[in-house]
Amino acid sequence: MQIASSSSFTSFLDSTLDHLDLLRKRFGLKAHGQFGKLEKGLTLLIPFDLYATNCRRYQEMHWEQDLEDKGKTVSDSLRLSIILFRIQDLVRTFMPGPESTVFTYIQPGATNLNDIETELSRFEENIRLFFETEIRPSCNISLLHHWSLGDPRLVTNLIGSVLRNLDWLTCLFRTFNNTLRFVMITLKAKLLFLKSFICFATVQGNEGKGLIVPLIHAEVVAVKAARLVSICWFNRNSEQVCNEMESQISQLIREEIDPVHPQVLETYIQALTASKLSRSSHTLVLEKNKHLLANFIDCLLYNVMELLEYFPSFSVAVKDQMLILHEGVRFLSILLRQPQEKFNGLHDQMKELIGFVACDAGIVILSLSATEMIEGLAKETDLALFHLVKVLKFIMAELAQIYPPPSFSFPWTNELGCFDFLLESLQELSNSEADSIHFPKDHIHRVKEDLIFLRSFLENIVTQRNQNRKLQPLWDRGMEVAYKAKLLINSIVSGDKSECLDTLAGDIELMRTEALGISDSLSHGTDALRVSNNSADTTSKLRTPALNEAPVGLDEAIKTITCRLTGGSRQLDIISIVGMAGLGKTTLANTVYHRMKNSDCRRFHIYAWCTVSQAYSKHDLLAQILCSIHRGSPAKYLNQDENDLAEEVRRVLLRNRYLIVLDDLWDIKAWNLLERSFPNDANGSRIILTSRIHSFPLQHASEPYHLRQLTDTESWALLQNKIFGKEGCTPTLNEVGFQIAKNCKGLPLTIVLVAGILATTEQDCWKEVAETLSSSTIVEADQCKRALELSYSNLPSHLKPCLLYFGAFPKDEDVPVQKLIWLWTAEGFLQKTEGKGSEDVVDEYLMDLVQRSLVTVTRQRSIGGAKACRIHDLIHEFCVEKAKEESFLQILHGENNLFTLTGPHNLHRLCIYNTEPKNLKNSKVFFPNLRSLLFFAKWKVVPYFPTGVLLFKLLRVLDLGNFSFKLGNFSFKSGFPMEVVLLVHLRYLALSRIFSVPSDIANLSRLETFFLMESLYDVVLPNTIWNIQTLRHLCIKSSRCGFRFPADSLAGSPDLKHLETLSLAIDSSSQSLQKILTKLPSIRKLKCAPSSSSRNRILVLDGLCRLESLKVDSLAPLEIKFPLYLKKLTLSRTRMPWTEISTIGKLPNLEVLKLRHKAFVGDKWETKAGEFLNLRFLELSSLGLRSWTAASDNFSRLEKLVLHQCGKLKQVPSCLGECSNLEMIKLKRCCKAAVTSVKQIQEEQMEAGNEGLRVVLGK
Repeated sequence: MQIASSSSFTSFLDSTLDHLDLLRKRFGLKAHGQFGKLEKGLTLLIPFDLYATNCRRYQEMHWEQDLEDKGKTVSDSLRLSIILFRIQDLVRTFMPGPESTVFTYIQPGATNLNDIETELSRFEENIRLFFETEIRPSCNISLLHHWSLGDPRLVTNLIGSVLRNLDWLTCLFRTFNNTLRFVMITLKAKLLFLKSFICFATVQGNEGKGLIVPLIHAEVVAVKAARLVSICWFNRNSEQVCNEMESQISQLIREEIDPVHPQVLETYIQALTASKLSRSSHTLVLEKNKHLLANFIDCLLYNVMELLEYFPSFSVAVKDQMLILHEGVRFLSILLRQPQEKFNGLHDQMKELIGFVACDAGIVILSLSATEMIEGLAKETDLALFHLVKVLKFIMAELAQIYPPPSFSFPWTNELGCFDFLLESLQELSNSEADSIHFPKDHIHRVKEDLIFLRSFLENIVTQRNQNRKLQPLWDRGMEVAYKAKLLINSIVSGDKSECLDTLAGDIELMRTEALGISDSLSHGTDALRVSNNSADTTSKLRTPALNEAPVGLDEAIKTITCRLTGGSRQLDIISIVGMAGLGKTTLANTVYHRMKNSDCRRFHIYAWCTVSQAYSKHDLLAQILCSIHRGSPAKYLNQDENDLAEEVRRVLLRNRYLIVLDDLWDIKAWNLLERSFPNDANGSRIILTSRIHSFPLQHASEPYHLRQLTDTESWALLQNKIFGKEGCTPTLNEVGFQIAKNCKGLPLTIVLVAGILATTEQDCWKEVAETLSSSTIVEADQCKRALELSYSNLPSHLKPCLLYFGAFPKDEDVPVQKLIWLWTAEGFLQKTEGKGSEDVVDEYLMDLVQRSLVTVTRQRSIGGAKACRIHDLIHEFCVEKAKEESFLQILHGENNLFTLTGPHNLHRLCIYNTEPKNLKNSKVFFPNLRSLLFFAKWKVVPYFPTGVLLFKLLRVLDLGNFSFKLGNFSFKSGFPMEVVLLVHLRYLALSRIFSVPSDIANLSRLETFFLMESLYDVVLPNTIWNIQTLRHLCIKSSRCGFRFPADSLAGSPDLKHLETLSLAIDSSSQSLQKILTKLPSIRKLKCAPSSSSRNRILVLDGLCRLESLKVDSLAPLEIKFPLYLKKLTLSRTRMPWTEISTIGKLPNLEVLKLRHKAFVGDKWETKAGEFLNLRFLELSSLGLRSWTAASDNFSRLEKLVLHQCGKLKQVPSCLGECSNLEMIKLKRCCKAAVTSVKQIQEEQMEAGNEGLRVVLGK
């Protein structure tokens, strides 16, 4: 039998695969799948071809057995020849040219697709049979024991070929078997380690016999892995075989790759020791092969991360060592990824040390085991770890200019709030019955008493500590002790050891003694601190600004921009509004835009607003424009190609006169992405840009409008307006007030910030504020920052974390107040107030921040209160910087930030933008004290992958709501990330598109909010949901989906006594519905959606005595029995007859009613006497109503009326003209007759003296 040489055949195999790829492209989709399968089968042959053509008998290892094994050697040699012949015979089938077996099937005249597919299937089957007959364990044992490649390059090539097969196979198994896929991902990591280990040992100068054993070990593992990979592929549809492969791959990792077996560990350590003692220069290695050392360090870091999964169970001494080990090894990884020229700048002694420490790190890390670290390290291992950590600390200190040494700093925002958290955790510890907690409850009680005293003492010295040398150190130690205690106690509740609790109790007792010793010498309440005292205790007197309030000092600018929009050339004109931050560019653009849009004579056909900012993408900008034009959801454009979106924008704008605002443009690149989508039809279209950049090279652009700073007089007018409104300033404050306004340097943002400060300051202290602002000569650019710093320091301590938390949210985006309520509660920012719920407290906090001009309300609720808010981009920048400075919050943008992140391990909150959760694990960061983890990204379906959150076991807040974890072959079949159920401290959890919730969710015994950002179907809850007694909010964003409670085992389950907000999938025909509702006695907000089995029945809700807000969507019940205390009702697609509305009209406490999308069907609504007596807000949207009549006593308290798409309604009841409280009537897409009747009502109101009624007409 004739066999091709190794090199010629390997290249021939590559060319055959290239030829097969060309054939696949030629036949297109018709035979794409079959060609693809065949191609994968051929790639599985590559590792075995490489091994069989290059291996040789390693006689030096078995010299004494040569005579005995001579016959066996001949047999093995023949087997190698057979394997090679079979592989070549299989590949010849697809060789390019007439010799190919498939040649006749691919000629131009041969178009019978069935023949081709049949032949391809037969060839694939032949490959499968080859693996089944020739690559069997029994046939290969002798080969692997007596034959070797013997060359590091060949061994790493062999491993590389297996890794490439694993790459495509793990991608494929996204749609088959996730469990097996995870095991294969682990196998990839382990093979990468083997490859990097061989490369590292080789370049370190480890040669000859010292390398033979590691090489043989690596190739044995690679061949076994290659065989298991081939079985996975050919049996991918067999669940039984996949389960067996999962077990065998795990066994291979455990017994032959991981250093668990003594012989495997000895192989690694001998090779690393030989590398360390090699005469080769580590400096030369680093200069020529730094990437190989970097790969090896990365693999060692992977091993460290595996050990850290058991971190809570380590002893305290080992914990400290492991944190530094992780930090040091990760530092080496980042350092070795620096550009070569930067790395070459290190002195040779440091390079030598890094080479040595890499060997030591390998020896120590591979010697560590989780069991030993939990039970106690052996003396030799402990000493080696101590020495390694010491050297790593030295390297980090020496290279501080590249890697600043992290200092262990605690979050200092709302410091006293840490004591409140600690007391809450102590109470939880006291109530715990866990076996792991061996601490007497009387000791816990004594610690609580000490802490209560300390908190009271520290609260009393809060204003004096900066002026007293004794107090500041005491304060700092108190905060440090409280923070460490909180971490320790939470760790114990999570299952950590409680061995340090006695020591901590002693520290707290000593602090109390010290505090008692100096408390008598304190004097309180100095005059110098009056401004600070006022800020904490005085409720802000600043008036609440109205939405769309007319800006002070912008009249001239508004007129100029409006003239340039309506006059001038008919060619497309780009009008830039430019100026420094804080001047009011966005305010000016927004005012002009909305005045033009809401004008009775609308000049433009199309209006769109797009916020660009510093982080943007072409897709996002185009989607924003389309959403603004069509008033749609961004989700509609999520999966569309950006070029298609660009064409759609152009198509929509073509031959239309349009006005588009591009707000906050930072560079010309963003404009270049959009320019082609803006047609110039010479019809007077306009584009407004706002930017801090004074000029862009733009075609069709007129002269930029430079927004000026306010004059001193305008500044004083704005300051008075913000503080006093129309009442004006008292004469005694005119002089100092004018001076303060003058010191604001004409920046509107600075003025409103200072107004917020003055509103919380006694009037006789205004002079001190004036002196603070004028105490140094500062340029205007720094003036805002100075004012912000002053505003921040002037905040009460409980509001500081609330403000800084806004830094976590995306810049220039609205923040839903409901989400703030949930998050601030979960974070523990809210002070418990007698008789007030968390929503009321958040409202108070938020309005205080609004009144201080730090937060702006962007959307209001129907009858007052904020629905959404945001902060100015300068305030956002300040919050991000201040949050990082105070160790409150770290924000990362993209994968690069995540993979190069360095810093202390005590990170408290982490917010990650634009990267998938799996990259958190891949980045190998470790923050054992992390409390909050939030991901912000465009909504995305991602393959399910362990998110790495188990490394952060103290998490209270986890937001994965922008990701859907794909489990199967369809993107909508998403799964619950199971590792989440082990995060026992979670208070807030946000996910997307899950179908059901596992029973293990009961482990989250502290969970308060479970929120689904996206859902296509109802979500089934387990029976164990009744055990989570802390649940307050179970919500789904979609109005048409809800949670389905289990109907069985209701009798023996506890009630959810604290559940207030619920999205419920209703089956009104179910006998268990009433039983479920009785187990939810505290529901205040209920959203009802139909389950798949729902049928027309009476929906009985009158038993929910605390229900205040109800939304019913897409249910069509015969009748709804409402609770009497209902305040807000929204009905959509319920298709009830108008005769049933009297039931709603008689609800005595109803204040808000929204009837949408065929909520009621029929032509006529006759309101009866005594109905809707307390209604304040009424919305009628998309109804077929023709006639609406009402009596004089109906709607007597109505404040706002909204009519939308009620085109058949001719007249609004004239009796509304008698409603003295009426503030606004808004009509959109209604007929002219309805508009006329509304204007008549407005005239009647004016005659009655109510000139404040606004009529808003929308198109």
